[in-house]
Amino acid sequence: MANWDLQVIVEDLGPEAPPVSISVAGDLHIGGVILRIVDKTQIQKNWSDYALWWEQKKQWLLKTNWTLDKYGILADAKLFFTPQHKPIRLVLPNNCNLKINASFAAPVLRTVMDICKILNIRHPEELSLLKPVEEKEKKRKKDKEEGVEEIYDLTGVILSGGTPTLYNGIPAHFVDSPEKEAIYKMLSVSQPAPSPETMSKMYRPGNLIDKAQINSRWLDSSRSLMQQGILENDRLLMRFKYYSFFDLEPKYDVVRITQMYEQARWAILLEEIDCTEEEMMLFAALQYHINKLSLSSDHNHRSGNDQALEDLDSALQSLEVKMDNSLSSTEMLESITSIPELKDYLKIFRPKRLTLKGYKQYWFTFKDTSISYFKSKEESMGEPIQQMNLKGCEVAPDVNIAGQKFCIKLLIPAPDGMNEIYLRCDDEKQYSRWMAACRLASKGKTMADSSYQTEVQNILAFLTMQKKNPGTQVASDENINTHSLVSPRYQKKYKAKQLTPRILEAHQNVAQLTLMDAKIRFIQIWQSLPDFGLSYFVVRFKGCRKDEILGISNNRLIRIDLSIGDVVKTWRYNNMRQWNVNWDIRQVAIEFDGNVNIAFSCVTADCKIVHEYIGGYIFMSTRNKDQNDVLNEELFHKLTGGNEAL
Repeated sequence: MANWDLQVIVEDLGPEAPPVSISVAGDLHIGGVILRIVDKTQIQKNWSDYALWWEQKKQWLLKTNWTLDKYGILADAKLFFTPQHKPIRLVLPNNCNLKINASFAAPVLRTVMDICKILNIRHPEELSLLKPVEEKEKKRKKDKEEGVEEIYDLTGVILSGGTPTLYNGIPAHFVDSPEKEAIYKMLSVSQPAPSPETMSKMYRPGNLIDKAQINSRWLDSSRSLMQQGILENDRLLMRFKYYSFFDLEPKYDVVRITQMYEQARWAILLEEIDCTEEEMMLFAALQYHINKLSLSSDHNHRSGNDQALEDLDSALQSLEVKMDNSLSSTEMLESITSIPELKDYLKIFRPKRLTLKGYKQYWFTFKDTSISYFKSKEESMGEPIQQMNLKGCEVAPDVNIAGQKFCIKLLIPAPDGMNEIYLRCDDEKQYSRWMAACRLASKGKTMADSSYQTEVQNILAFLTMQKKNPGTQVASDENINTHSLVSPRYQKKYKAKQLTPRILEAHQNVAQLTLMDAKIRFIQIWQSLPDFGLSYFVVRFKGCRKDEILGISNNRLIRIDLSIGDVVKTWRYNNMRQWNVNWDIRQVAIEFDGNVNIAFSCVTADCKIVHEYIGGYIFMSTRNKDQNDVLNEELFHKLTGGNEAL
């Protein structure tokens, strides 16, 4: 075969250096090309991390046994000989900046897995990388003038295969120097409350379209950083992308829980998710409590005995939970043969039905996943006025504890959209039982499910936390930075001296919690908000002339009217038969049970991101504790990769 010259740009020779020219033939394999490049440079160093990047095709040439002919490389190919791992600036959920080496050649999923291994975060499949909001040139210059933000450097840490060694629960690479210990403290200890000035500078979505724009910035998990135009030292955000948090274990997940809490905290403070005033005061009280405990030296420098006692405590609690959940054979048989029912007087209100003005009392029964109601208890043996199956419905709380209002808002699927119904309960106990039953029924589960009692207790605990304690005195002269604990809406609505007593009053209900328990409780309350876990996209449904919002969560898709923000329709994943993407016209098509077909094109984001969200959530539902923390990358890429599946 005739030899020809191949030009290769070697980054280590400097930006001004001319390309290295080597004589090759089409049957020469990539490994041979690399050997000739290394010989030509005459630089003595470890080249093991270097590989060839084909600029025109945006492709890494990683298969060293493939020939130039097999790759289709000719003399006009623009090749770079460059390291596969380069530093990036990573902005964590707690808004701290980390400089870390990341793989520019592996798919983003693998890159995130490697980063999480260094940071000691389990279940990296729940996180991903996204591009930051583009800042204007003026703002960038102003920020530079005001001062350089601190960047924690972890570029020196390179982990080989296997799990990192732990010393007192801390990975070995964080204990070899005071600088590394400071980085671990930044990862695992909550950051101080931000100043209102800092918060005012941060990007805050103003409406659903702004929230949808955020989700257009996610990187593709199937392709590498280099393929997506990311350069060395570029700034990327790392966030929890899939709101399906698996196997949270305080003993092993200190960094994971802290970063999850920080993401939840910023979602509340920047109004990415709505909450009521009472909930905001509880969130503020928990933040105040967590900040207080994080600053105290007792929690930062615990003795070995304290740690051992806490480990024993958590082990006993874990055993208690397991014993509670293990039913005897008689109990098991009873739970299979008899499904619990709820029967009580409740009030009902239909906002869109003119015949029903205000709340009206009826006798309600809740059996399996259906609610029926009758004029009175005596008539409950006959035909109900109406029976409503809650499977696939939307359930949201409408609660005001001060006003003794305990309502359950139901959006029940109907052929023409969603029927809106409100149920009003008399007190917390009744509300907790019926709310828990509604939540389970919406997922297709009955009250026989083992999670029913836990759900009831969680709802009751949440309500108790929001209660006022009239008999107790609050030291309102205590100086707390209230405006850093609430979102801008409440900063404008109340003065600091009005917020302080309310936050301190709410704090009394959480003051006994340990630092880790307080973070977990904050996450749990965040998870109980009606809009939790919804990722929004502006889409256009096939046959429609106007844009609408598609909300994607861990168990359903929601169609939302863009002009008024109302839920139009809900589709559950467990009714989904198949979904596919027409990559030519960039349209997502989904088929559900009962011959229901929907198709839409994406307006604000690439349809690959929507496809990856749906496939990603289905992958999350396949996880179980028997997998020994080994991530099935192949299955993840099959479900999320689309036409670029590996």
